[in-house]
Amino acid sequence: MTKKLFIRTYGCQMNVYDSARMADVLGPLGYAAVETPEAADMVIVNTCHIREHASEKTFSELGRLKQIKQDKSGEYIIAVAGCVAQAEGEEILARAPYVDIVLGPQTYHRLPEMVARAERGAAQNRLRNEVGAGRKVAGLGILDTDFPVEAKFDFLPAPTGAPGVTAFLSIQEGCDKFCTFCVVPYTRGAEYSRSVAQIVTEAEQLVALGVREVTLLGQNVNAYHGDGPDGTAWTLAQLAYRLAEIPGLERIRYTTSHPRDMDDALIAAHGDLPQLMPFLHLPVQSGSDRILQAMNRQHTADHYRRIIDKLRTARPDLCLSTDLIVGFPGESDADFQATLQLVRDVTFPAAFSFKYSARPGTPAATMAGQVEEAVKEARLAELNAVLQTQLTDFNRALVGKTLPVLFEKAGRHAGQMVGRSPYLQPVHVQGAADLIGQVRLVEIDQDHSFSLSGRLVAGPVPDVPPAAMRMTA
Repeated sequence: MTKKLFIRTYGCQMNVYDSARMADVLGPLGYAAVETPEAADMVIVNTCHIREHASEKTFSELGRLKQIKQDKSGEYIIAVAGCVAQAEGEEILARAPYVDIVLGPQTYHRLPEMVARAERGAAQNRLRNEVGAGRKVAGLGILDTDFPVEAKFDFLPAPTGAPGVTAFLSIQEGCDKFCTFCVVPYTRGAEYSRSVAQIVTEAEQLVALGVREVTLLGQNVNAYHGDGPDGTAWTLAQLAYRLAEIPGLERIRYTTSHPRDMDDALIAAHGDLPQLMPFLHLPVQSGSDRILQAMNRQHTADHYRRIIDKLRTARPDLCLSTDLIVGFPGESDADFQATLQLVRDVTFPAAFSFKYSARPGTPAATMAGQVEEAVKEARLAELNAVLQTQLTDFNRALVGKTLPVLFEKAGRHAGQMVGRSPYLQPVHVQGAADLIGQVRLVEIDQDHSFSLSGRLVAGPVPDVPPAAMRMTA
């Protein structure tokens, strides 16, 4: 009989990719996806440790699942995966003893073995309940948060099902940077890059399933250094050129990048490859050199500006998103003003802005000069006002322009289709369902808060937009 699987995913795109691959590895065991945890035989909570209160959110979710497990008389498997599982695996089992499996991000290729053990335990719980021993909600406490020597990607099956028009493709994991605010090196381990052959094969498989755009994922994706077919370590630039040769792969994106690893070859690729989209997420975190040094970012604000100048020379229509932290320990008013100035200088039509919050075990958590919450709130509000203005100006500047749009799905209204611009904005048009999977030209006639609308126009899609499309606000 088909068994039912529900995966709740928190956090980054890497977790979205991991969730899809966990579903793939459980497919041969008979597990098929369902839409709710109540309809499932097994639930995986794929956690993220980056955001504030991550642990509390995890335990709150587990509390809801406990009741479902109790109602099902124990024959219900609960697994916790991801970065909270890696960092707090033993704590999870102590506080939520009804959890059956806790596994880290580097061990989900071993999930079938863990699930087989859990299924046997669930069956035993059911038998105990049938003979009147009372409802059991105890879990099995299977814990696997090692960093195995073998690469998990070597053990994963090919992607299955229909992922849609766009898909994530993980090419690199882990981090060797050790920013003082970040837990990733402790939860994802050291930097590791998949081989070019593995990535190309997976990309070709995705294209065969109907994918037209891939987003290459990594904690430090532009630090990629996978084994190439010529026996040398290839860079992300070399990989991008190779992926651009795959017939049917219309678009390539990558995230998340680090300024330290933005080399000239990758910058040149943005000018050479029409498949490489002109939307780049390049976190800067702060505009103050003093704070950047305290963060151990190993770049300066001017170094970041020079990178942007090179990128916009190579690809005039490039636009940027970034990550920004306000209220890092020791941040003064002058430091914050330096961040505002960098934002005004560079312009970011999209950004993820946060108040600093301490992560246990990171150096910044014990630094002197922790900033008061009220100050962080005020600085974040001021920063967000500038960012919102830049987003509004950027969207308004697109009205009247013609953009290539990759259509992904039907909209909420009759006859409406939705695609993505090169800059990742949703674009709505009136059209037929056969638009899905096509790149078509759209003349933008209206901007909205977080999307655009327009009308289809005839004509070939240009390889690279003209220099007049320079996208600075």
